[in-house]
Amino acid sequence: MNTEWLNRHLYGSKLTAYAAMRRTTYVLTLVAVGLLLYAHGVVERPETLRLLFYAIDAILAVFVLIYFLRILYAFERIKFLRRTWFEGILMALILINHVGTYLLGVPVVYNVFESIGVALSVEFYRVAVSLYMLVLLVIELLETKIHQRSLSIKPSFAFILSFIILILSGAGLFMLPKMTHAPEGMRFLDALFMSTSASCVTGLAVVDASTYFTFGGQVVLLLLIQMGGLGILTFATFFVSLMRSGVGIRQHVAMYELLEGESLYSTRGLLQKLVYLTFTIEAIGAIAVFMTWGRDAQFADLGAKIFYSVFHSVSAFCNAGFSLYPEGLYTLPVRHSYLLHLVIAFLIIFGGIGFPTILDVLSPAAMRERMNSPWKNWKLLSRVTIYTSAALIAIGTIGFFFLEYNRTLTGLNFSESLITSFFQSVTTRTAGFNTVDMSGLAVPTMLLIIVLMFIGASPGSTGGGIKTTTFVVILLSVITTIRGKKHLEIGRRTVPQSVAYKAFSVFAFAAIINLTCIFILSITDPQYDIIRLAFEQVSAFATVGLSTGITAGISDVGKVILILSMYIGRVGTITLALALSTRATTTDYKYPSTHLVVG
Repeated sequence: MNTEWLNRHLYGSKLTAYAAMRRTTYVLTLVAVGLLLYAHGVVERPETLRLLFYAIDAILAVFVLIYFLRILYAFERIKFLRRTWFEGILMALILINHVGTYLLGVPVVYNVFESIGVALSVEFYRVAVSLYMLVLLVIELLETKIHQRSLSIKPSFAFILSFIILILSGAGLFMLPKMTHAPEGMRFLDALFMSTSASCVTGLAVVDASTYFTFGGQVVLLLLIQMGGLGILTFATFFVSLMRSGVGIRQHVAMYELLEGESLYSTRGLLQKLVYLTFTIEAIGAIAVFMTWGRDAQFADLGAKIFYSVFHSVSAFCNAGFSLYPEGLYTLPVRHSYLLHLVIAFLIIFGGIGFPTILDVLSPAAMRERMNSPWKNWKLLSRVTIYTSAALIAIGTIGFFFLEYNRTLTGLNFSESLITSFFQSVTTRTAGFNTVDMSGLAVPTMLLIIVLMFIGASPGSTGGGIKTTTFVVILLSVITTIRGKKHLEIGRRTVPQSVAYKAFSVFAFAAIINLTCIFILSITDPQYDIIRLAFEQVSAFATVGLSTGITAGISDVGKVILILSMYIGRVGTITLALALSTRATTTDYKYPSTHLVVG
C-alpha cells in the first residue's frame, strides 16, 4: 500500500526527474573524464592533484545519489535492481569507500588493494568508474531516439569512424606529458603510429613500450589493445542491437553472414556472449601467465606481476603482440620460459580461431548439447577454421624448424627448438610475439612467414589477414577449376558462386594494397632491402606486428604508409564484405554470353 502511495506521488514528476538526471549524468561524466585526463596526464603538483581527486570523488558521490533516485522512480524496483545489478555493485562500492574515507577515515579501496601490493588502486578505481559511466552515457545517447534520428549512420561507416575515433583518442592520450618518460613528449606521428598499432592489434612499435611509456601510458596501451581487439566484433553487434532505427535488414544479413549466427535475431544477442567469453579467456590466461613466469623474471611487487600477467594475456588473446619487455619474449628473463611461451601460444590460437568457432565448440551450451547428442558434428565454419589453422600451424612449425635449425635455433635442444618453432608458427598468424632474433632470419623463412601472415587468422576473430576461410575457398576454387567440376564443394555442401567471388575480391584487394605499399616503401626507404620492406608491410596489413627491427628507422612517409596499411587491414576486409553483401537494384536480366581468353 505504501509503495502504491509513493508511486502515485512520484508519477507526475517522473519525466522531469529523469530528464534532469540524464542531463546531470551527461555533464558530470564528461567533467569527470576531463578531470581524470588532466590529473593523470598533465598535473604534477600534489596539492593540485589532491583538489582534483576531491572533485572527482564528489562527482562519484552524485552518481550514487542519482542511482538511488533512479531506484526510487523505477516503479518496479526489484526488476530495476536485477537489470542494473553491475551498476548497483559499483555504486555500493563507491558508497562504502566514500563513507569509509571521508566519514570514518578508513580508505577501503586503498587498504584492500595496498594489502596485496597493488599500487595506484584508488586511481584505478576512479578511472574504472568514470569509464563505466562514459560507456553508459554513449549507450544512452545511442538509445535515445532523438540522437538516433540526428545521427543516422550506416553500420559500415560506423565501423570505420569508430576506429578513427579510437586511434585519434589514443594518439592524444599518448601525447600527454605524464604518459611518457620523454622530456619533450611524444611526436604526433609516433603517437599516431603507436595508437594505430594498438587499436588495430598489430604490435609494430616505433618506441620501446617497456621503457618509453610511464605506467599510465602502458595502461592506455592496454586499453587500446582491448578495445581494438573487440572492436569489429563489438561494433558489429553493438550498432545492430542498439541502433534500433537506421539499421536495415541488409545490414542484419551482412552481420549474420560474417558472424555465422543461428538466425538474423541471434546476431543481436552476440555482444554479451563475445564480451563474456573474451574476459573469461583473458582472465584464465592471466592466471596461467602469472603462474608460468620463469625464475629470472623479476617484478617490483605483486601488483607489477599482476599487471604484467594481465597485459600479456590481453595482448596475446587480442593477437596484438605488444610486450612490456624490450625485445619481446626474446628478452633474457623470459627467453627460456617455455611454459610461458606455450600459454601465450594457446591464447593466440583461441584469439585467432574466431568467436563463432569458440561458441560452437567450447561454449557450455554447445558442449552440453554435444554430450547429449554425440553424433552431432561441429558446424562447417568450425571445421574449416580448426582444420585449416591446424594445418597452417603444422606447416609453419615444420618449415621454421628446418629452415632455422642452424641459424636462430642454434644452441637449443630438440624439444626447445620444436617449442620455439611451434610458437613462431602460431604467432606468425597475426600475433607478433617473438622468441627468436627476427633480424637473423633467413630469406626463405621470411618468405614463408610473409605467406602465413598474409593468410592470417579466422573470420570473427581478433586477428587479421585475408582469413583462413578465404584461403580455403580460393584453394578449392582452383582445384574445382582444374578438375573441371561445375560446383565448388566442401564438407558435402555446395558453396555458392557469390562466396567464391567474395573470396577472390578480398584476395585481390589485399594483394593490390600490399604491392602498392611495398612499391611506395621501396621509394621512401631505399636503405632497406625489398624483402625486409615486404615483411614489414605485410606484417602491418595483416595486423601481425612481427618486424626485422626496421620499424623505428622507417621514414615519416613510410610510417604513414604503415599506419594506413594497419588501418585498412583491420577494417578494410570487413567493410568490403559488408559492401559486397548489398544487393543490386535488380538482377532480373542477363546479357548475351561471350568467351574471353584467360591464362
